[in-house]
Amino acid sequence: MRDFKKPTQEELKKKLTKLQYEVTQEEGTERPFQNEYWNEHRAGIYVDVVSGEPLFSSVDKFDSKTGWPSFTRPLVKDNIAEKTDRAFFMVRTEVRSRHASSHLGHVFDDGPAPTGLRYCINSAALRFIPREDLAKEGYAEYEGQFGAAPEKSKAARAVFAGGCFWCMQPPFDALKDRGVLLTQVGYTGGRAANPTYEDVCEGGTGHVEAIEVVYDPTKIKYADLLSVFWRNVDPLDERGQFCDKGDQYTSAVYYLDDEQKKQAEQSLESVRSRLKEKGRIVTPIRAAVPFYPAEEYHQDYYLKNPLRYKYYRFGCGRDARLRAVWE
Repeated sequence: MRDFKKPTQEELKKKLTKLQYEVTQEEGTERPFQNEYWNEHRAGIYVDVVSGEPLFSSVDKFDSKTGWPSFTRPLVKDNIAEKTDRAFFMVRTEVRSRHASSHLGHVFDDGPAPTGLRYCINSAALRFIPREDLAKEGYAEYEGQFGAAPEKSKAARAVFAGGCFWCMQPPFDALKDRGVLLTQVGYTGGRAANPTYEDVCEGGTGHVEAIEVVYDPTKIKYADLLSVFWRNVDPLDERGQFCDKGDQYTSAVYYLDDEQKKQAEQSLESVRSRLKEKGRIVTPIRAAVPFYPAEEYHQDYYLKNPLRYKYYRFGCGRDARLRAVWE
């Protein structure tokens, strides 16, 4: 980076997007949960959007629940500069890139072990380089930290429908420290390709609101996911789920192979036995069909809109009904 010469402000305005310029040059802050890398889980490194100097690694990235990319340490400590920030009647430690002097974010002392630090960084100040592109992009020296690339076969999928998909994401996200790699909500079970939320709400497409769970089967079993699914649905309701009624809110398990089918059917029998005094189980076990991710504003809704989600869930009576069914 010794040969790096920072572009002029006019050059930066041409090179960067409006948001990138506001963040890196004017010390702006992007919105939480609505930025590029807060929920990025791929292996790779993050470099300065202006200079390309290596800053952070996915190895040190963690979910701080703040809605911004968070890291426990820099990838190259010498590429980070810190200064006292007294703006907004607070005293914080600002983090900047050393060579480009880009404003990155702030560092706090409330992070996890082993450092106890949380580097809270704006996505707009970063460019992500996936592990497989490091050599091509000129960062081959950082390949070793990731070890061998994981086998694709280690990632498996599961698809469930349990009524409002906003409410189905939190229980599976809670398993990310046990082997769940990522979750996304969407639509499945219908005839039309690429349905929108409005299409599904109007009915007639055959789609239901659903969740796709990507997991590492060497760390968490499909049977464990089934258990979480059942405990978060009312399998006695054939008209929908909780306050949401209609075909698009009905529950179902969608199996992707014969082994999932076998385990799903076994779990269904177990549920029938447990709830036999409460009524007929109506949740079906079905072969998976194409899953279409929902619009971005539906993803991680409980994190993006915590108060609205809380009031919706309470008003819908979901937790009260779950206790009545399962306790």
